[in-house]
Amino acid sequence: MEIIRADSRGAFKNEWLDSRHSFSFGEYYDPQRMGFSSLRVINEDWVAAKGGFPMHGHRDMEIVTYVMEGALSHKDSLGNGSTIRPGDVQRMSAGRGILHSEFNHSTDETVHLLQIWIQPKFSGIQPGYAQEHFPLEERRGRLQLVASEDGRDSSLRMNADASLYASVLQAGDALSYQKPAGRAVYVHVARGELILNGVSLQAGDAVQVRDEAELAMTTATDAELLVFDLP
Repeated sequence: MEIIRADSRGAFKNEWLDSRHSFSFGEYYDPQRMGFSSLRVINEDWVAAKGGFPMHGHRDMEIVTYVMEGALSHKDSLGNGSTIRPGDVQRMSAGRGILHSEFNHSTDETVHLLQIWIQPKFSGIQPGYAQEHFPLEERRGRLQLVASEDGRDSSLRMNADASLYASVLQAGDALSYQKPAGRAVYVHVARGELILNGVSLQAGDAVQVRDEAELAMTTATDAELLVFDLP
């Protein structure tokens, strides 16, 4: 297992955005951190009140937004408009090209989110958008599938060979994940503290796994985490 500590991530800050980059992104470049398998970007963003990303474009990328605090307003060139809140997961298939904006309309509340990019299985597809709410009780104490290639178990369908699970743990909870043979797994601690195969992890830490067959996870406090099953 390879551990990525939160304080080793890249950073960017301006008047409305405070961001941490697990992999090379924007002005942060590290040739040793260009992604992991098909996972290309995990940005942890804090968007200040009345701040946001103006309309901009992407192509040939599966973009997943996971909000932990606040409400983020979304608009795109497909005509979609929505608000993403905690428990919501948004998937945007950029395909052959899409424009979108994300904005925090609150006057006093910061939005805390993870933006995730996964390399698609096919390029040049029709752009697409989907959003689903996954109630806390469905994620508490278990790994809830929120996005996958085949859309199984009511997850969001992605144009990518990847499965994304979310979980919220309370003190004393325990999880076990059996890594399929030949696959890679990436675990990101979104909040709290997690012990994974005896290794203590804090919020913002992550673990890249290729050889471990079983991942045993527990916590003495509270924790929120994402688990990626990757090729």
